[in-house]
Amino acid sequence: MRLQLSEVEAKQAELQTRLRELEENLKPENIEHSLAGVGSTHPEELREQRRRQLEIERNGVQAQLDLLATSHTRLERAIAQADADAYRQSAAPARGPSINAGPAAAESSGAASVPARQRRLKKKRARKLRRQHRPY
Repeated sequence: MRLQLSEVEAKQAELQTRLRELEENLKPENIEHSLAGVGSTHPEELREQRRRQLEIERNGVQAQLDLLATSHTRLERAIAQADADAYRQSAAPARGPSINAGPAAAESSGAASVPARQRRLKKKRARKLRRQHRPY
């Protein structure tokens, strides 16, 4: 999510730069300067056409910036929520083995050692009985 956030921020910076360029190009003197080499019997129509093109592009860039701002806010919230969840998990008191714990947790709790203990006790009793009933 942090990687996505940095990508969104980079794209926002790029689009803001482009928006500033478009705003500068929309100034009447810059429109006229951009059409200086073009000859026409109706230069006002060319200027108006150029202004409309620049405004359409500016509106598209602004719409993209608005979408990115929404994504930026959403990602920041998601990161904050993930950080809070991670903190809560790390601050929670340790409990016994959970249900999701594998067989390693069961072995460490002593559940698997009960049958082994019973076998040892049986063997010990059997040896004791044999010693008592041995003929000398």
